Amino acid sequence: MHHFDIVIVGGGMAGLRAAIAAHDAGKKVALISKVYALRSHSIAAQGGINAALGNVDPDDTTEAHAFDTVKGSDWLGDQDAIERMTADAPQCVYELENWGCPFSRTEDGRIMQRPFGAESYARTCYAADRTGHAIMNTLFEQVTKREIPLFEEYLVTNLIHQNNHVQGLLVLNKSTGEITAFEAPIVIFATGGAGRVYSQTTNALINTGGFFGMTLDAGVGLKDMEMIQFHPTTLYGGTGILISESVRGEGGILLNSEGERYMEKYAPETKELAARDVVARANLTEILEGRGIEGKYVHLDIRHLGAEKIKKRLPGIRAIAMNFAGIDPIEKPIPIIPGHHYTMGGIDSSITGETSLEGFYAVGECAAVSVHGANRLGGNSLLDVIVFGKIGGEEAAKKILPKGDSSFIQKRLEEEKQHIENLLKREKGENHYQVREELGEVMTRYAGVFREKEGLEKAIQSIEDLQKRAKNIVVTHKGKIFNEDLEDALELDGMLKLGLAIASSALYREESRGAHSRKDFPNRDDEKWLKHTIFKLQKEKIIFEKKPVTITKWAPVKRTY
Repeated sequence: MHHFDIVIVGGGMAGLRAAIAAHDAGKKVALISKVYALRSHSIAAQGGINAALGNVDPDDTTEAHAFDTVKGSDWLGDQDAIERMTADAPQCVYELENWGCPFSRTEDGRIMQRPFGAESYARTCYAADRTGHAIMNTLFEQVTKREIPLFEEYLVTNLIHQNNHVQGLLVLNKSTGEITAFEAPIVIFATGGAGRVYSQTTNALINTGGFFGMTLDAGVGLKDMEMIQFHPTTLYGGTGILISESVRGEGGILLNSEGERYMEKYAPETKELAARDVVARANLTEILEGRGIEGKYVHLDIRHLGAEKIKKRLPGIRAIAMNFAGIDPIEKPIPIIPGHHYTMGGIDSSITGETSLEGFYAVGECAAVSVHGANRLGGNSLLDVIVFGKIGGEEAAKKILPKGDSSFIQKRLEEEKQHIENLLKREKGENHYQVREELGEVMTRYAGVFREKEGLEKAIQSIEDLQKRAKNIVVTHKGKIFNEDLEDALELDGMLKLGLAIASSALYREESRGAHSRKDFPNRDDEKWLKHTIFKLQKEKIIFEKKPVTITKWAPVKRTY
């Protein structure tokens, strides 16, 4: 059994930044990652990180950044959290720069900034179109420098809790097959996104969302889970690879089958740089109304930018288009469709990362502070994980909690070993990969860009049926070392609970707001729904609660672009 003051789950940006903060506060910290940390999905981030530095637009301010974020959230973001994030942004970006992050530069040597969707100023700092790669390596160097213990290729299978207090974690060592316990009075989840509950997503295969199931099992609610972001531009053809907003920030335009630049109809002022939900709905509407190319996709055209600019500012995007679509965007437009991308909702947490379970914190994409509300602005995701990863680590380090009950932890460890042994012994049953595939198809079909009551009810019924089947899944590979069959089976329960949370929350919120677009409730309803939805499971029974949205300065008005 391992013993630490704080255990952080997740080797992406949020987890690394939290670990640095907690370690620097003098705590004995461990990081657990189910893959090598530098393979975490954060490294795939392309476009940039927002901060009101004023290097390109000197009139930019942190207050303007905050307002853009509030408006982008369709007024569902908590304004106190948004103001904290945007106020801390410049300091956090400069800290990364001082640690050696290789940001792209202006001619006079300052951090370069580009325009992003729904932003009043060019405030997105970037490293070409590989910003995640640059920041992740910078943070990893700092973790390595501090010699923070990093347990890589360890899969957390359960959260240990007793009397509303965290006790630690149960963990599978993937390289040996051994189940062990990490005893800690404080656990921070920095487990990232959950795109694999959808069949079409930009998310990596590791982004299953299984950790949300553990959270629900611990009695902690999930906030605003209906708020799922569908990125306007993902590569058409089955891969779902992200085509960064930086492409539109550099001047890329969207064209339909008639060669029309149609965003002028949907967002006359900002066009392609409207909020992501606006652009995603526009793209899908063009396809559904018969103006898609081959009836299936639309074009993202950057040929007019010229070869030199594309090679300098968008080298990664060009490589993706060439390698996965056989198209050089210098010569031809890129075929794109909207696709699942990001979870605006998440574990119900405060600005400090605390949840309703004593000693349990959540930061990054898995958490809902909430700074993104009903729609996240591009460039705010990396800012979120850096700002609140740091805050969460610092605040957790201030907490003094008693150690757990070792006998209870040992009991839970033996139960987990028996559960996995029983699963491996089962010879006949359901194919868990088939159950997972059907879940993804249900979510994509009924809980996508456009939603309605009948479809969501079908989704819920289908997921409940899948849950029954999942109680009898079989693992065909019986080995212990790197048994991915077993690992995937262990995550299925959490994925099904997450799918149920998303579909049920989407059915519960009877309005359209941001990324949540109900055909049967097409208007925003502030009187009834200017509220956060909290989804809980109590003995498999769905419970909904509401929480007020924090408004400090900006009263809701109609959101236009």
